Amino acid sequence: MRRFRSVAVAATVAALTATSLAACGGDGDDSGANVLKLWHYESANSAMGIAWDRAIEIFKDEHPGVEVRFERKAFEQIQQNAGMIINSAEGPDIMEYNKGNATAGLLSSQGLLTDLTAEATERGWDKALSPSLQTTARYDKGVMGSGNWYGVPNYGEYVMVYYNKELFTEHGVTVPTTLAEMTTAMDTFVTKGVTPLGMSGAEYPAGQLFYQLALSRADRTFVNNYQLYANPVDFKADPLRYGAETFAEWVGKGYIAKDSASLKAEDMGTSFISGKVPMIVSGSWWYGRFKSEISYDWDSFLFPGNTMHAGSSGNLWVVPETSKAKTLAYDFIDITMRPEIQALIGNNGGVPVAGDPAAISDEKDRKLIENFNTISGQDGLAFYPDWPVPGYYDVLVSGFQGLINQSRSPEQVLDAIAKPYQDGVAEITRD
Repeated sequence: MRRFRSVAVAATVAALTATSLAACGGDGDDSGANVLKLWHYESANSAMGIAWDRAIEIFKDEHPGVEVRFERKAFEQIQQNAGMIINSAEGPDIMEYNKGNATAGLLSSQGLLTDLTAEATERGWDKALSPSLQTTARYDKGVMGSGNWYGVPNYGEYVMVYYNKELFTEHGVTVPTTLAEMTTAMDTFVTKGVTPLGMSGAEYPAGQLFYQLALSRADRTFVNNYQLYANPVDFKADPLRYGAETFAEWVGKGYIAKDSASLKAEDMGTSFISGKVPMIVSGSWWYGRFKSEISYDWDSFLFPGNTMHAGSSGNLWVVPETSKAKTLAYDFIDITMRPEIQALIGNNGGVPVAGDPAAISDEKDRKLIENFNTISGQDGLAFYPDWPVPGYYDVLVSGFQGLINQSRSPEQVLDAIAKPYQDGVAEITRD
């Protein structure tokens, strides 16, 4: 769950931190720096952990005499204390940090992060990242999507359909390429007594399915309105109405089990791992685990017919304004964007932002990246449904639990999720 703070509050905090930043020496000359303090929270055996370990080795080779002081931190440790951590002389020179208005956006509005715009242009990061990937790197008064660069992502993530190839073959179902074909496929499973879609109503998957259905009728204008507050959003009209109504139809037709209202994401994932359900709609973050734990034949495909897909850049490299080694930090970021490091991410089950599928040896890994490149290339990353306002994750979970257990109608759910969104946007955009 992401918690946002209003731009007005952020501006007040920014004024209070200015003196502290100056005292920490963040704006000094770092040309003679011989230490780079680097923090991130990826596990050593994850795609990013493996790739970034190699990036550290390259950095050391190319910067003889520079000591890299790497510390692996817990996600919650950085998430909860980032402002305090980097507003001190003991903080890192570069660290991984979560993208979005409540995190990187908030710290940028407080003056705690270094403006990377000039470096992004000079080093070509602005050319390597598609417009939708740049959205989470750029912030204006704490709101993502425009303004200066305050972070750089080097991996991505997106929502797709995972499917059990053996169950598809057993029941004579082919991979759908349109939403109509998806419906036909699910009807076939239902007639065979098989519930087609694994689901979790107690956590994020239900909201993401609703969003994928809405995005089947959406374009970039809708995404900018919903996510970036470009214009008001009508929850009683398509595409949101279509998303809620179609979700309810799918429950009614038996595509989604009513008792999944109380299940968590882990329940959904383990159900797919055990081969009990033909499909789940979820993110690339499951991919590595599925690859290592599933014993049957499985694969994935993009949500059929959609141009827009839930997804975004991964987390960001940010450089605290207090950093005493900014140039070294920029050099490290640049290394993580190189083909060698991007290929390492891809060959270990991650999604590189500038990866060449031809450099990926495993067929499934290659397809994962090709599909991401397809989405990114058509400016199709639409972020996540709970991003826009504070506490919206819980609002969506409650709403779509009601659709799964049929205690609420689509109209009631749309009413329930509209007001918190509208109130939150009003707070965030208030001068």
